[in-house]
Formats: sequence, structure tokens, C-alpha cells
Amino acid sequence: MLDKSTKQDRYSAVASLYHAYFTGLLLTLALRKSHAAAGDLTFEIFRRQHHEKFLSSFEKLGLSGLPDAVACAQYHYLSNGVGGVPVEYMYESDTKAWVHFCHPRWIYDGAAICGVPLEVSHGFLKGWYAQNGVSLKNPRLGFVCTSQDMDGQYGMAGYFKVFDHDLAPEERLQFSPGEFAPPFDPSATPTLDTTTWPEERLQKANRNYSMEYVKNAFIILAEMFGPMEATTFGGITAQLIGKQFYRQTADTLGITGDSAEGFARYLAGMIDGHDDEVEIEKDGDAFIVRQKGWRLMRGTGPHPASVFDSWNQLWQGALAVHNRYLVLEVLKRQDYGDDCFEWRLRERKIG
Repeated sequence: MLDKSTKQDRYSAVASLYHAYFTGLLLTLALRKSHAAAGDLTFEIFRRQHHEKFLSSFEKLGLSGLPDAVACAQYHYLSNGVGGVPVEYMYESDTKAWVHFCHPRWIYDGAAICGVPLEVSHGFLKGWYAQNGVSLKNPRLGFVCTSQDMDGQYGMAGYFKVFDHDLAPEERLQFSPGEFAPPFDPSATPTLDTTTWPEERLQKANRNYSMEYVKNAFIILAEMFGPMEATTFGGITAQLIGKQFYRQTADTLGITGDSAEGFARYLAGMIDGHDDEVEIEKDGDAFIVRQKGWRLMRGTGPHPASVFDSWNQLWQGALAVHNRYLVLEVLKRQDYGDDCFEWRLRERKIG
């Protein structure tokens, strides 16, 4: 009962929603908790993803055998490109290679860049870039940040460098404001092998890029603040993003009108965009939507209730825009041991 959107449309809708959620969560924490909390979340997310993805992606991206500084810079150029993030790569020598994240910045979409504190930038630099030398077992490899967005420079830029001495932990990330990245030459950049990275794989990878941030954010929120506060921060962000991005994602999926069946098709389209199994069943005047599997959180768990409770607010927020006189009831939860997630969509009884 899915609408006529393509699989790529559904991937795109999921990627857009999760991209916005991650940006929104940084703003929520910066506003409602503290700048330090937003920076700590970014640090923990990027450190976790570094351990999960960095070395395991080297062969996929064709980086094996390159000098360490060059491999690290090319990693960020290629992996971010797969995620739809514009990055420049500039080779200077086998021991020094640059990256420059171009505007508009993916991670701080739209006007959101004006509300993100400097602590967020420091968080991902410490969580990932300062860890590369450790993961590669090269104690002389560090990252020098030469520019950041939030302090009014030309963007986020810097270089990986193999120094002439082993680096102390506090030296793995250094700052050198005032240095300018060299000019970007597109003809001197690495490229992905199109035979192993066809368009469909790239579109799926773009979706996965956003999903990884959100998966780890749900987990780390509960670890940092406990399930109750995690539900508060994660849930209000999901509500707002679900509302704000419903029209965009519904248009991508070809959803029109405000009927219960229309929203059931919307939810089913988003679930299919995760590559989870989904079915819709009519139940009198109501509709039942079932999701089997939870690809977003696959390989993780057990989860506190805050993970589902926050995630489910995306659909509650979207429904408020689709038709505020409809109710989305949760009947089954896989995180409680049920065989599926099951929602019942019905009219709200008023009066």
C-alpha cells in the first residue's frame, strides 16, 4: 500500500528528516541545557562513530597503503562526499594534507549555524580528528585546526600532519588561526570507483550517514543524562522536527490530503525508507501500521525507553501537521520484546 514514490525518494525523505533532527538536537541542548552539554554530546557521538567506522572504511574507500596524513584527509573528503557533505582536499606532502568543509555547512543546516556554539566544533574535533593517530597507531600524527565557523573565520579547515616527535594527548589537536588552506584543485582529488559505488549505493549511503548520527545520539543522550532527561531533550527535538519537516518529506513521498490512510502511507513510506519491513491494515475506520525490524538501532541495545519514546515523537510531530484531529496510538514495541512496532491511527474523539 505504499505510494508511488521510488525507493530513492524514501531514502531521501529519511535522510532529510534525520539530518534535521541531528542539527536540531545540538540546538536543543545548547539552548535548554548548556553549550558544554552540546559539545559533550558531539564529542561522544564522533568518538563512538570514529571507533565504529574509521578503520573499517579504509578499504571500502581505497585508502589502504597511503601515507597516514594523506589517508586521513582523503578519508574525510570521500566519506563526507558519500554523505552529501561538500569538502575540499588539498595534498601538500606525504606528511601534511588539508581538508576544508565548505559552506553551506551540512551539520549546521540553514540559519541553524547562528545558534551553534564553538563547543560543538571542539567536540567533533576532539572526538574524531584528534583520535586518528591513535587508531592508526601513529603517535606522531595530529590535526591542526586553522579555521572554525563560530569564531568568524572562513569555515572549518585544517591539516593532518605527521610531526617529528611523538605527540602528547593534548597535542593531538592543535589550533593555528591565521593559516589559510591552499587553493582547491578538483582535478587533484581522489574519486570513488563507480563500479563499486553505483548511484543506488551512494543514495543509500547518504541515508545511512544521517541515520548513524541519530542512532548514536539516542544512545548517548541516555548515557549522558539518564533516560528521563534524554526523553525530554530527544522528544521535544523530535516533535519540532517532525512538524517542521513533515511537508517536505510528505511531498517527497507523494503524500497529499489529511486522511488517516494518507498518514498511514506516510509512516509506511518512511519505515520502508529505513529498509524495515512494513504493512498497513484497515481496522474499521482506523488503520494499523506495523514495522518489523528496527534498522536504525540494529546491532545496539538493550535500550532504555527514552530511545523509542524520543524517536516516536518524530511521527507524533508529523501527524500534528498532517491532521491534528488524528491520534497515533502505540500498541506494540519491539524494545519491550514484542515482535513488531505497531501503531493504530484513528480519529480523535472530541467532546
